[in-house]
Amino acid sequence: MSSTTQNGRLDAPLTLALSKGRIFEETLPLLAEAGIEVTENPENSRKLIIPTSDPGLRLIIVRASDVPTYVQYGAADLGIAGKDVLIEHSAEHPGGLYQPIDLNIAKCRLCVAVPTGFDYQKAVHQGARLRVATKYVTAAREHFAAKGMHVDLIKLYGSMELAPLVGLADAIVDLVSSGGTLRANNLVAVEDIMHISSRLVVNQAALKTRGDRLQPLLDAFQRASAPRMA
Repeated sequence: MSSTTQNGRLDAPLTLALSKGRIFEETLPLLAEAGIEVTENPENSRKLIIPTSDPGLRLIIVRASDVPTYVQYGAADLGIAGKDVLIEHSAEHPGGLYQPIDLNIAKCRLCVAVPTGFDYQKAVHQGARLRVATKYVTAAREHFAAKGMHVDLIKLYGSMELAPLVGLADAIVDLVSSGGTLRANNLVAVEDIMHISSRLVVNQAALKTRGDRLQPLLDAFQRASAPRMA
C-alpha cells in the first residue's frame, strides 16, 4: 500500500510518524531548522494528528514500536525511529523501509545488564546457557549467538529490571542512557551490544510518487543533523 493510496491524493499533506517523549522533543529542533514549527505538544494534547506551520506536513503520534509499521504500509510517508526498533521490525519485515539518514538524536546504548555481584565473565563462554529477558529479541539473539552461547530469551515489554531480581532471568538486554534505573535496582551494565540513535525512515512507494515533495524535507533533515555527527 503506497502513501498515495492511503492519503487518497497526491496533493495531500506529507505525514511524519513520531513517538512521544525523547524522540519527539529532539526532532523539534530539526524541524525548526527546516523552518517548520509544530503547533501542539502531544504531551498536553489528546490529538493523534498534529498540524505544523507547513500546510504540506502533518504529524501523527504513535507508539515508538509502531512507527516503522505506519511508514512501511503507507499510513505515513516518513517517520523517525530508533535503531533498536528498526532492527526488530526488519527481522519480521525485511527490506520494507528506506533508511536514508541517521539523525543522531535520542542516543543511548543497547546493553547487557546483570545483578550486582553476578559473575558475568564466568557465565559467558562458548556452550554456556543463559536466561535473558529483553524486548529486543533479535539483537540479543545475534549478540549471544556470536559468542557461541545458548540463550533462553524471555520477551518482556516493560519493567525489564525486575526480571533478574525475582529470578525470571539471569540478565537483561535493554536500552541504557544514564544508568540511573539500573543502579536503583542493583543492576550493572556489563557489556555494550551497540550504540543506538534515531533514524529517518521513508515509505519506498512515497519516495517514487511524491519524491518532489519529500526530497526537500529529506535534504533539510540531512543538513540539520549533520552537525550532530561531530
